[in-house]
Amino acid sequence: MFRRSFLGFATAGLLALGLTGPATAQDDFIVVQSTTSTQNSGLFDYILPMFTDKTGVEVRVVAVGTGQAIKNAANGDGDVLFVHAKPAEEKFVADGHGVSRSDVMYNDFVIVGPPADPAEVAGMSDVAAALSKIAEAEAPFASRGDDSGTHKAELSLWNEAGVDVAAASGGWYRETGSGMGATLNTGTGMDAYIMTDRATWISFGNKGDYQIAVEGDEKMFNQYGIILVNPEMHANVKGDLGQQFVDWVLSDEGQEAIASYKVDDQQLFFPNAK
Repeated sequence: MFRRSFLGFATAGLLALGLTGPATAQDDFIVVQSTTSTQNSGLFDYILPMFTDKTGVEVRVVAVGTGQAIKNAANGDGDVLFVHAKPAEEKFVADGHGVSRSDVMYNDFVIVGPPADPAEVAGMSDVAAALSKIAEAEAPFASRGDDSGTHKAELSLWNEAGVDVAAASGGWYRETGSGMGATLNTGTGMDAYIMTDRATWISFGNKGDYQIAVEGDEKMFNQYGIILVNPEMHANVKGDLGQQFVDWVLSDEGQEAIASYKVDDQQLFFPNAK
């Protein structure tokens, strides 16, 4: 018994000193701050094993709203930022928190709605006009309300439509403070219109009789970007491993992996790294 105890203490000591294999292996991972939309779509479950098989580097994803992901990365709590709010991403780099930003892929936003279509927007492609009709009808609208990339885009579109959703908050305009999947669940449960990225909608398993009501406006374009968190500002950032992941995502192999991801024979993301 004494011998077993002694060996346990000895092994623990070696692990603490980093002198055994497992401790070194545990260093071969990076943290990617990203969005619930990419996570909910299933994209990471599809492409990350390919990267790990090729490099031996594990990728651990923190899936939150884009605003929170950027805050986390600005605090040094991550090695790579993979989000979809280009102005905020560019500011992140300009403020010194990121090395550089690159386009990765795109899809688009859509507005989904109940079959009753109380605002009579089904089939519209002018998103500002559709939002105006939703506001005029005071039809329920479920917003993420979480400073995510989707929420930022949605607020910009309401502003273009000339609608003050802050004044309507708590009435017909409801903020869930949740990710995209949870907001879809909440919104469909209250017969509300919801703006979502198309990838999450395609992957969403609780559609019921909901349909896409508004789509096709170029203002609903949804661009994703990737940024290595600046290791010179945050000493804990694994710059080499993080850059390895960035380079793979932007490579022909990574871009082909993104393009090949489909759900129900539908491509969810379209690579456009330059």
